[in-house]
Amino acid sequence: MFNRELIKGSTSLILLQLLNEKDMYGYQLVKEMEKRSGNTLEVKEGTLYPALHKLEKMGYVETYWQEQQKGPARKYYKIKEEGKVILTEKTKEWSKFVSMMNGIIGRDRYDSI
Repeated sequence: MFNRELIKGSTSLILLQLLNEKDMYGYQLVKEMEKRSGNTLEVKEGTLYPALHKLEKMGYVETYWQEQQKGPARKYYKIKEEGKVILTEKTKEWSKFVSMMNGIIGRDRYDSI
């Protein structure tokens, strides 16, 4: 439904926000994004895991394995303090961007879409 480039540009902000709320594993992140977007945002593994690995490489998230009562252990992602700092910065940047776009395209037009 959404342009792939729009999603790609906002994936790290979404992931950091979700992980700021609680630690999650990959499939759980995908389902939470779908739920919160009213099933309009579908993130594929080819987008999710490279984004998570990039956040980990940058020092914003870390991983750990957790054993399950049934089934194999799950790899969880957890936001680090550095990730919380960048989340605050990215959230401010996103708000400014949305405000700028609303100003360019006109709020009335935007609200009716």
